[in-house]
Amino acid sequence: MEITEELIDYLQKLGRIRLSEEDRQKTMKDLGSIMGYIDKLNELDTTGVEPLSHANGRTNVMREDVVTNGDMRDKVLSNAPKSSEDTILVPKTFD
Repeated sequence: MEITEELIDYLQKLGRIRLSEEDRQKTMKDLGSIMGYIDKLNELDTTGVEPLSHANGRTNVMREDVVTNGDMRDKVLSNAPKSSEDTILVPKTFD
C-alpha cells in the first residue's frame, strides 16, 4: 500500500486532527515503515499454523458459580432508613 498525501489528508479528517508539514512527512514515513513490516509478515508461510487467541496458549479457567451469601434481603432492609414491602423507600427527587 502506498502512503500518499491524499491518505494523510483522509486520516487527518478521520481523526479530526491537523498536522504540520513536518508531522505530515514524519507520518508518511512512519506509516510506510509499518506497511513495509506488514508486507514482510505477509511473505511468511503460515500453512498448518493454527490461529491463536492468546500468545501463551492458556485458556480461561472457569470456576463453578456458587451462591455463598444466600438471601440477605432482611439484613439489607434492616440497614435502610425506611422500607416497605421488601423495598427501600427514598425521598422524592422531583415532583
